[in-house]
Amino acid sequence: MYICGINMKIIPSTFKYVKPYWKYVSLNIVFNLFGIIFGLFSITLAIPFLGLLFGTEKPVAELAPFALSAGWIQQYFNYLISSIIAVSGRETALMWMCFTILTMFFFKNLCRYLAMYFLAPVRNGIIMDIRNALYSKILVLPLSYYSSQRKGDIMTRMTSDVQEIEWSVMGAIEMIFRDPPTIIVYLITLFVMSPQLTLISLLLLPLSALLIGRIGKSLKRTSSKGMQKTGDLLSIIEETLGGLRIIKAFNAEKTSTNRFEANNNDLKRLMNRIYRKKDLASPISEVLGSAVIVTIMWLGGKAVLNGTGDLSPEIFMTYILVFSQILPPAKMISQAWYNIQKGKASSARVNEILDAPVSIVEHENAIDIGEFKNEVVFNNVQFTYGNGPTLIDISFTLKKGKSIALVGQSGSGKSTLVDLLPRFYDVTGGEILIDGLNLNQATLKSLRTQFGIVSQENILFNDTVFNNIAQAKPSATEEEVMRAAKIANAHDFILQMENGYTTMIGDRGHKLSGGQRQRISIARAVLKNPPILILDEATSALDTESERLVQDALNKLMQERTSLIIAHRLSTIQHVDEILVMFEGRIVERGTHKELLERDGQYRKLYNLQAFK
Repeated sequence: MYICGINMKIIPSTFKYVKPYWKYVSLNIVFNLFGIIFGLFSITLAIPFLGLLFGTEKPVAELAPFALSAGWIQQYFNYLISSIIAVSGRETALMWMCFTILTMFFFKNLCRYLAMYFLAPVRNGIIMDIRNALYSKILVLPLSYYSSQRKGDIMTRMTSDVQEIEWSVMGAIEMIFRDPPTIIVYLITLFVMSPQLTLISLLLLPLSALLIGRIGKSLKRTSSKGMQKTGDLLSIIEETLGGLRIIKAFNAEKTSTNRFEANNNDLKRLMNRIYRKKDLASPISEVLGSAVIVTIMWLGGKAVLNGTGDLSPEIFMTYILVFSQILPPAKMISQAWYNIQKGKASSARVNEILDAPVSIVEHENAIDIGEFKNEVVFNNVQFTYGNGPTLIDISFTLKKGKSIALVGQSGSGKSTLVDLLPRFYDVTGGEILIDGLNLNQATLKSLRTQFGIVSQENILFNDTVFNNIAQAKPSATEEEVMRAAKIANAHDFILQMENGYTTMIGDRGHKLSGGQRQRISIARAVLKNPPILILDEATSALDTESERLVQDALNKLMQERTSLIIAHRLSTIQHVDEILVMFEGRIVERGTHKELLERDGQYRKLYNLQAFK
């Protein structure tokens, strides 16, 4: 659909966010229309009045019969003005007209303010809804989506790109609901005054629109590159903050600085091009608009001077004044068009996230998993990332109350295997069953309730100790949190912190040591009290003392629970019920610690290597 030559599909996915705010948009339209009417009257009243005041136009003594036309309305005002001059004199009439025009300008600007007043909830509401939609989407997208994305670029899409869409959407709303109605009302008025001059102006205006449109398309392409480069720059900053220790250790400050400055310089050049193209809108529209006005002044003025037209000098002056009022909204339309073209690039980048397919979805008739009763079964499970198989024919059974450990070289598929259980990824072949129910047939919430995960990379948040533990159970009481911390051997060091359980632990828990972070993670898992525990090399990155404390906490956590353990240090899994040895995506050996040592196979090699170390 087109409105005033503008394609309403320019930002199709963002206009749907306007719908909940139609009440405010409607009020914006109403007050814009009133503002247009008051503005038009403030102009059209002045010149006929001056003609009557100074005697260049004959007074209207009698009012003609009513007719719904511009001529009758003009005659009616002339009749009123003539009556005031005749009764009260010219000075009183002048004072009355000045007051009337001032009143018109007051109401015009009051309506403009009210129109913008009711537009504010639309502006901020749309951006809030887009941000909410983006945040919700990044939470439901599968982990595989982020393996090919840069965090800095995603952050740019949620900040800079959304901000650009705000200007784009607001520009479109103003362009559609304020400026075109202004131009239409003024053009109708001009057409009533002089159809010939108005047709000439309409023939010249498309030239301006064509030129602005061509530059706008170029602006969209450059804006897309600019936003992408902004994402690259933010990614470099994020990587630098996360890797400062390595940068300093290897004296790589100069290399990092050169990399950042090169990207920053590229962004500067792109932004220069963007602003230069965007700033063309106002001068181009003004020059072309002025050219149209000069043409009309020449043709209309010559007709008035020669007496060949149907325009009186007063009407011609009014015509020029009214036409001059079309230029500001025309300039605003061109500026809004540039903003929209710039916003289209950002809208496309945001839509890449919003429209990204969610591969991990619930079955239409998904079933809630109740209490875990019997077993978890891997039945000929296959998984492929896309560059070759990662897991091949994985089959084993984890009975309730039992513990199974996964060992093997890095890259053998251990972490991928456990990620299939809470459906961070979906199997590409075979099936996984919990108490006979295929994971794909279960609701995600009930499925993930079954598992507690403690990984090597403990993920904590910039919040208090209490809130990080209670994340597993937001309704937990202080007593429950403290009990979980005691089981995780974390209670004592928490009490020694500045504010105890209300201490802020910093970004990713950087105020804590590795062992302390791990014990907070274990306390979180204890509080959740899951029936099935997944431990992903939970002690591999710790020193001996921290490992002892964490391992003791893990032993408490694993009591009477079903456990699936990824182990790097074989000394920590000697007492599990079964050990699965993985190699290149396959299970090549299985048995107890003692049985596997006696076989003198892959497990024995791993054991001997660690014993040698």
